[in-house]
Amino acid sequence: MRKLIFLLALVAVLFTSCQNDDDSFVQDSNQDFNLALENALREAGDASGLDFFKMPESDDFNAIPQDPKNPITADKVELGKMLFHEAGLGVNPKFSLGKNTYSCASCHFASAGFQAGRQQGMGEGGIGFGMNGEARTMGALYNAQNIDVQPIRSPSAMNAAYQELMLWNGQFGGTAMNAGTEWNWTEGTPKAKNNLGFQGIETQAIAGLEVHRMAVDEALVTELGYKEMFDNTFADLPVGERYTTLNAGLAIAAYERTLLSNKAPFQKWLKGEKDAMSSAELEGAVLFFTKAACVDCHTGPALNKMSFEAIGMKDLFQCDQSIINASSTNIENKGRGGFNGNADDDYKFKVPQLYNLKSSPFYGHGASFRSIKDVIAYKNKAEAENQNVSVQQLSEHFKPLDLSNDEIDKLTLFVSKSLFDPSLGRYQPESVESGLCIPVSDVLSSYQLGCE
Repeated sequence: MRKLIFLLALVAVLFTSCQNDDDSFVQDSNQDFNLALENALREAGDASGLDFFKMPESDDFNAIPQDPKNPITADKVELGKMLFHEAGLGVNPKFSLGKNTYSCASCHFASAGFQAGRQQGMGEGGIGFGMNGEARTMGALYNAQNIDVQPIRSPSAMNAAYQELMLWNGQFGGTAMNAGTEWNWTEGTPKAKNNLGFQGIETQAIAGLEVHRMAVDEALVTELGYKEMFDNTFADLPVGERYTTLNAGLAIAAYERTLLSNKAPFQKWLKGEKDAMSSAELEGAVLFFTKAACVDCHTGPALNKMSFEAIGMKDLFQCDQSIINASSTNIENKGRGGFNGNADDDYKFKVPQLYNLKSSPFYGHGASFRSIKDVIAYKNKAEAENQNVSVQQLSEHFKPLDLSNDEIDKLTLFVSKSLFDPSLGRYQPESVESGLCIPVSDVLSSYQLGCE
């Protein structure tokens, strides 16, 4: 059916080109591909048709997926927005020089599509920023044992509302697919936060504050100037229970749920702006939902899926650039299997969302690709680059697609341009209460960002 829809669209365009003059050809071909895309989306989605792929507005809280234990409110989102970018929470550094130099946004900032701007995010211990985080490097006092980095590519916080579990292995979240993994929620580790019973975004935000050497208490909230915001947001709690790391995490999670790339051309097209995409983009979109079968794994509003698939990409320690604290022995290399202990899930990683990918040109859990086109070409060929992943472990969806070079180009155009929201800066505050730099505030970064 998918190939038939695509072939019918091509035939319609060719037929129309023989019937019309040059001035009307583009308009007519757009109409044909608009129709073909609408049909493909209805086939690929559910009974709601095109609505299945639409994102709500970021202030339409009732339409945004949320944890019933952490309802989204405007006050909570505004507090979370500030705390997410507030380096003043960085109060537990390894060295005093690192205090107040990092925030959640250090590894997930707007101009990088809420990822890091390099192959490996750096919190405390990183210095410098460059144009878009690409120049961040390890400070002189730090080494692989004390710098705050992760042994796997930092996943995007973009469109996280459509993920019930978080991280590449899905380890954060005390609900849904993590039922049965309680044996691994070891006390004294970040995974123990799953015992709080929240979904993944909330659990990761709460655990992440501690993991990344941040904390909140009444004295700090008062010092930084957030006391009134905490009072407004958590007015239903006794005063003595308001100013906590847990509540800060809940506010950050509520804010993260509103990080929706709903201004991307494809989203505009879905909402009725049929000229939001060019004919080449439309053709690429039809390919995405038909012949290329991308929609088998990348579906719904965020074009992601709560499943774990092995497609044989390399790990971060195999990256061709300078990497810190990543090796062949890291359990993170095993993906889902490394978390749940099921060998059948080894090398399976959570299917990521696909919006604003070009904002940070490192792709895969191991940052082994440098362009969207390279990833599409890799999937088209379907030959695993990681020799540790056996053929038996590879996803059933990882198979040759038989795309031509022209089709790869058009599919790349759709993913890189049509799925790009150009105004993510709307989610970043102009300033935070501490007056510290956003998203990092070490001396060198502050100078490069012009906010020293």
